[in-house]
Amino acid sequence: MVCDFCAKKASVFLTQLVEGQMKKVCLCESCAKERGVTDPTGFSLADMLLTGLPGTKEVISQAVTPPVAAVGKQCPTCGFTLEDLRRVRRFGCSECYKTFHDELTTILRGMHKGSSHVGKVPKGLMEQQVLDQRLEELRSRLEQAVVSENYEEAAGLRDEIRQIEIHAGILG
Repeated sequence: MVCDFCAKKASVFLTQLVEGQMKKVCLCESCAKERGVTDPTGFSLADMLLTGLPGTKEVISQAVTPPVAAVGKQCPTCGFTLEDLRRVRRFGCSECYKTFHDELTTILRGMHKGSSHVGKVPKGLMEQQVLDQRLEELRSRLEQAVVSENYEEAAGLRDEIRQIEIHAGILG
């Protein structure tokens, strides 16, 4: 394949969904460096597509940008600002996720059906998680029963915990 900006052989291939459309760009090494593709803090395929590709009349009218927040909001760890987020379309550090939580929630709701990912779970894992949560709840109740000296309830909870552990193969 050849570079979309010059006739050299392409070695960098980018794909991104922009406004529901899949956009692909092929770049040679020099064009990739020139456009900041190799710089992880300065590249956005959407920004590149806004200016259009050589040989096409296609230009996307607007990039998807995060909502505007209070002026001057920035990450206390790395100094990253909301303007940086708009420009780079990436966070500067892990603390940025907490700092820009409200903006991130709004962005995610616009991209997905919600603000949290609910994907597939490996077979058996969900049952194990439910079982672990149940055991944790029972152990907590057992501890409370012992503290309040309700030994009858504690004995019943202990027996229920033991039955679950034997059934699950946790105990020998």
